[in-house]
Amino acid sequence: MINNIFWYDGELIHSQTLELNINDPGLLYGATVFTTLRVYQNSLNSNLTNWQAHCDRLLFSVQSFGWQQPNWKHLRQGAQILLPHFPILRITLFPDGREWITGRLLPQYLTEKQKNGIFCATASSEFYRSLPSHKTGNYLSAWLAKTSLNAQEAILVDAQGNWLETSTGNLWGWCDRTWYTPPLTAGILPGIVRSQLINWLQNHQQQVREETWSVELIQRFEAIAYTNSVVEIIPIHTVYQPSGSLQYNPYHQSFQLIRELFLA
Repeated sequence: MINNIFWYDGELIHSQTLELNINDPGLLYGATVFTTLRVYQNSLNSNLTNWQAHCDRLLFSVQSFGWQQPNWKHLRQGAQILLPHFPILRITLFPDGREWITGRLLPQYLTEKQKNGIFCATASSEFYRSLPSHKTGNYLSAWLAKTSLNAQEAILVDAQGNWLETSTGNLWGWCDRTWYTPPLTAGILPGIVRSQLINWLQNHQQQVREETWSVELIQRFEAIAYTNSVVEIIPIHTVYQPSGSLQYNPYHQSFQLIRELFLA
């Protein structure tokens, strides 16, 4: 496996360092947008890789911010060159249209976490993501939320204590024969897997409700999990919070249908 290669501004670079101008807004302010995708079947054309959805996410942010569009041909060319070496690609865009693509391996112990679940802790409400509709390079609050807690993941909350999302993914809960996920209006990232799952579940006659995760609702859930394009779905068996811990069933049968999506 080659770890010291990446794609930057139309070129394949063999290095572990990237040189940026000291006045680059991406360096000074985190002025970048990015998306992280998992390559399935060694192909950008796989439905599960969902290449177009990731490009659409980038385009939405670029247009919203009035930035220069990248060379989309270069973007795909770089991803195509790196994908034989890495199952995960992170694609970053700068305001002037430069593209930067890096690769990495699947997270350690991912299969075990998918099977047995993880424990989380709720973060302070000060750790909210800015511009939550966009995946910007300024990810400091989410990073701090996760690294400051003695937990495997952090759950971000609003000022009222409602659960929003984890530091890296979207939340899902099961009760009353229904899947629940927080609404986009709560101020969360519109995850690509989140959209996939809503469509997938509804096409399989499963009830899905976008509803605020209040204190009352989270206590009703039999099972909860989080999703993103890298880990697929990971159950959460314990959530530590100042008022006490909550326990959920990481082996709940409701997860089986969702797992089938990633086997398609």
